[in-house]
Amino acid sequence: MTTGTRTPAEARTPRSWLREHSEIGVGVLLLLLGVLVLTDALTMDVDLTQRGPVGPRTVPVVVGTGLLLVAVLLAVDVLRGGRGEAEGGEDIDLSEPSDWRTVLLLAGVFLAHAVLIGPLGFPVSGALLFWGSAYALGSRHYDRDPLIAAGLSLATYFVFDNLLGVPLPGGPLMEVL
Repeated sequence: MTTGTRTPAEARTPRSWLREHSEIGVGVLLLLLGVLVLTDALTMDVDLTQRGPVGPRTVPVVVGTGLLLVAVLLAVDVLRGGRGEAEGGEDIDLSEPSDWRTVLLLAGVFLAHAVLIGPLGFPVSGALLFWGSAYALGSRHYDRDPLIAAGLSLATYFVFDNLLGVPLPGGPLMEVL
């Protein structure tokens, strides 16, 4: 198939058609995601005090509609023969095996953050998340990374909690600060 010549039997198999039009799968995923977002948005219970020209449904409806539109446009493009091209600047060597250690370390850090955010609060669990992610991705500055992670976590907490009005769990550290 890589040479561009096919036998008539290969041209008719569903598997070969799907390989040539694999971007259809992305379109189906976008379509399903758009339907999910629109369904959630349109079945959302909205309090009378939250109604107005731009209520809590507006953004999800716009995003869901955009997802549906992109899914349809992508499917039409693929069926007309459009193909996605690899980026010229990709630095991924597909012949190398996956780095499962990094993937598992990141998954463990995110899971630990989800478990610890309740009892320890966002500042502490966020600092562990930021430091653990930096470590998993290869940073070995043991003196600098925890300080940057703590500062980033505290800054994120105060921006969300005080400036944006999005309450994050403070944990026992907030009694001290």
